[in-house]
Amino acid sequence: MSLTRRVRGGLGLVALVVAMQAVAADPTDSDETETLPLRVYTEDGGYAFRVEAARTLPERSRGLMEREQLDEDAGMLFLYRETQSGRNGFWMYRTRIPLDIAFIDEAGRIASLHTMQPCDSEQAADCPVTRPLTPYAAALEVNAGTFERLGIQEGDCVSWPGNEAFCRPPEE
Repeated sequence: MSLTRRVRGGLGLVALVVAMQAVAADPTDSDETETLPLRVYTEDGGYAFRVEAARTLPERSRGLMEREQLDEDAGMLFLYRETQSGRNGFWMYRTRIPLDIAFIDEAGRIASLHTMQPCDSEQAADCPVTRPLTPYAAALEVNAGTFERLGIQEGDCVSWPGNEAFCRPPEE
């Protein structure tokens, strides 16, 4: 492995440790996150959700940790200022409920879908990472099974305040 790759890997680990320290004391210690209306447009119509917006590093690092439940039409939308590499992913450290995740590209389309199971490990590094293997601009987490139940799939369009111009409702 080249020195450059080792340095990049080490910097990534440092960033991960810093992010985890930001939420390690109490993952519920923060101001309430902003809630947004979100809509997923499929071939069969649209589905509405109310999602918490995770815009900052501490909000994104905390995610849905320690939650015992999530309402059927609720979720969390992870927003980024810059497109993320498909090698960057999500894990379920300290997350208690199974989740579906949709990685959303810059055009507002679902690029990759996955289901993630809780990780019981006391060590974050022992939890598997779910990677989309394609660049993404946002990610949406909802209760596991929601995407299959609603027929949501790759290529469907996701709209929320600030990106609503990307999605057009299906023609009547």
